[in-house]
Order: sequence, then structure tokens, then C-alpha cells
Amino acid sequence: MNLIASATLDWGIGYGNELLYRVSADMVQFRKMTTGGVVVMGRNTFLSMPNQKPLPNRVNIVLSRDPSFAPDGVTRACGLNELLHLLRGYDHERVFVIGGGAVYGELLPYCNRAYITRFYAKKPADTFLPDLDAADDWRLAKRSVLHEQDGLFYSFDLYERKH
Repeated sequence: MNLIASATLDWGIGYGNELLYRVSADMVQFRKMTTGGVVVMGRNTFLSMPNQKPLPNRVNIVLSRDPSFAPDGVTRACGLNELLHLLRGYDHERVFVIGGGAVYGELLPYCNRAYITRFYAKKPADTFLPDLDAADDWRLAKRSVLHEQDGLFYSFDLYERKH
């Protein structure tokens, strides 16, 4: 399983259920990586999607304990055990955890790769990823060249779990 996110220098990922930055190349990268795969998210992340619709050309699995939560085109998993059972039918290399903060924290132990768009900036945030640079069991495996949009610098980083 993979984690995919964008994060600031202090690992901030969101504020008020919104992304901290919207960068077109980040969105293109996200779409390229996840299309044809499985995206796993929490209910608040799903509700933050445009028009509260599932992402096209992907299997959308939403973690929610609310049994009445059943949007069209979404598979609901009511907890970790049910999610892991559902994911047995998919290629784990094509499964991407896409948020939010609690879901990242719960599923990080099951991930072997983390694709991080790293923004070289700080912005007020109320949701954070664990600091993979400080984690003993993760290593930065690859960093892209530095990119820039409207004065915001960022890179595409790949973290891998140490074995």
C-alpha cells in the first residue's frame, strides 16, 4: 500500500479540511499516480472532493463508521479490519491512501511507499503527516528536481519503508 500527500516543511497537510496549497503539477502527478488504482480516504476527505463525487477511473473506498454513509460509486469500510479485507482483492502496489490526517496515521504502518509533494514553505495547518524524515523506519529514496509555481518551490519525493 502507498501513501500519497502534499506537505509543507513542518509536515502540514491541511487546514479546515482544505489542502494548504493547490499546485497544478501536484494535481497532475496525483491523477497520474492514482488513476486505474484504488484510493482510500476518510469521510471528511471524500466530502471535501469537488461536488462530493468519487474520483473518476479509480476504486474509491471511504472509511466511515456511519452505516448510512453510502454515496454512489463509493465502497464504504467501517473500520480497519473491513478495509484490509476489502483490499485483499487489489494489487497493493496500486492502492493509495489519500487522507485525511487520521487515516494517514492509521494506515501508515501498512504502507511501504509514501509519495510526497514537498512544499518548501510553512503555512498554518491543523492537520499533519508524521515526520517521515525523523522516523526510524522510513528513508527518503528519491527527490525530484526543484519545481516552482508562483514563487512556491516544491519537489516530488519518494519515501520507502526500511526493511
